Amino acid sequence: MSLGRGFLTVGGMTLISRLLGLGREVIIAATLGASDAADAFYAAFRMPNLFRRVFAEGAFAIAFVPLFTKSLTDGEAQAKRFGEEALAMLASALFVFTLIATLAMPVLMLVLAAGFTEEPDKYDLTVLLGRVMFPYLFLISLTTLFSAVLNALGKFAVAAGAPILLNIFMISFSLAAVGLGGQIELWLSVGVALSGIAQLWLVAGAAKRAGMTFRLRRPRITPDMKRLLLLAAPAALAGGAMQINLMVGSIIASFFDGAVAWLTYADRLYQLPLGVVGIAVGIVLMPDLSRRLKLGDRSGAAASLNRSAEFALALTLPAAVALVLIPTEVARAVFERGAYTAFDAGQTGMAAALFALGLPAFVLNKTLTPAFFADEDSKTPLRLSLWSMGINTVLALAGAWSVGWLAIPVATSIAAWINTAWLWILLRKRGYAMDARLARRLPRLAMASVVMGAAVWFGALATADLFESVWARVPVLLALVIGGMAVYAVAARALGAFTLAELKVGLRRT
Repeated sequence: MSLGRGFLTVGGMTLISRLLGLGREVIIAATLGASDAADAFYAAFRMPNLFRRVFAEGAFAIAFVPLFTKSLTDGEAQAKRFGEEALAMLASALFVFTLIATLAMPVLMLVLAAGFTEEPDKYDLTVLLGRVMFPYLFLISLTTLFSAVLNALGKFAVAAGAPILLNIFMISFSLAAVGLGGQIELWLSVGVALSGIAQLWLVAGAAKRAGMTFRLRRPRITPDMKRLLLLAAPAALAGGAMQINLMVGSIIASFFDGAVAWLTYADRLYQLPLGVVGIAVGIVLMPDLSRRLKLGDRSGAAASLNRSAEFALALTLPAAVALVLIPTEVARAVFERGAYTAFDAGQTGMAAALFALGLPAFVLNKTLTPAFFADEDSKTPLRLSLWSMGINTVLALAGAWSVGWLAIPVATSIAAWINTAWLWILLRKRGYAMDARLARRLPRLAMASVVMGAAVWFGALATADLFESVWARVPVLLALVIGGMAVYAVAARALGAFTLAELKVGLRRT
């Protein structure tokens, strides 16, 4: 499958998942708003997600994909053996960790939600929800292993579509709670845990159909597993540094009423383009780079990296501009109903706009780091992540004293841009310099995004009164989005940011 087809496959599935995720946030916002229950649920939900991103989607996937991809060149039997050994090691370690963390949940929540200790009922609820949801970590981590196998085989659709089940379960359980009169936050937590079973069943079945049936082995530290651990350890620390940034933000936000919920809703808005573009590029690019480097095709790897960056920025720049210019309108259309007020939308909008300033950097980070991991170098991203963590922590803590919780998205965006600049500089020294085509297209994409932003901003001004109606907000926002996309496409084509012929080549099978 070509890079372009791979991007569209993963991006399309991710878009469906993110839109459903947005739907679930609409339901949660309408029923819980920015209440103590919402803060407790999101703080508890962040716990398994934090470790999932560090160990499963972070360290393990980053280390596993290039090694498994390269093992495929040695034959299917070798790849199966490698996968079985990795599964045994991952499952045994996760089982022990999940058990210990569930028992120690009160202590973990003292760290993640320190501000909740001033309200015992809120803190106790957070601990309960954390214990209900934490087994999700074990299930989703095994799901990540089978998803990585499918990605290495070039079968992206099922792995990219698995997260859709999480949102389906959460929406179903929240609606059931509303209908039956139960505690919505508790029903949601049960839905999260059960969705892990469904996702694991889906991807394990797809891997089996692809010929990758893994039998259970006794966990052993073989030479291949040592190599995996040596690559995964720095990646885990790097992922941990990024998650510490989030945890620092969560701790600061827990001292401001409603801030945890506002930041979560804002995160959902900017994560839509980040997830669709950034995750798609990272997932598809990693095995492609690994294969090229295994064959010694470094110039081809550099070309793939440049085209991936071009694709990512072509979709991310207009999304970032729009979210900076009309964040409150987006928040009102998506969330403002029920317990979620216009004031909540204003707070969410400010946070979303500040996150959006760093959106291109977030996407570029996901695009550029696979080049290091495909080269089996996880130490360099670790060093950069540690520096980024330090910058983010200092800025967030210092800013909290003056501007309050809004210092969190400001610090996150600044740290992301600094990290991206370092990545580009180091990759240039390794032969991954920005090529002439990307250098020529980038300012044209930026100009097209500015033209689109002006059109969307004036459109929002002209329709401001319509946003006062709960029934008109969504149709008006959709009209602004569709109109903005049309303006961007015309402007980009007129400025020479892309051609139709290049799009056809990018989507052609290889």
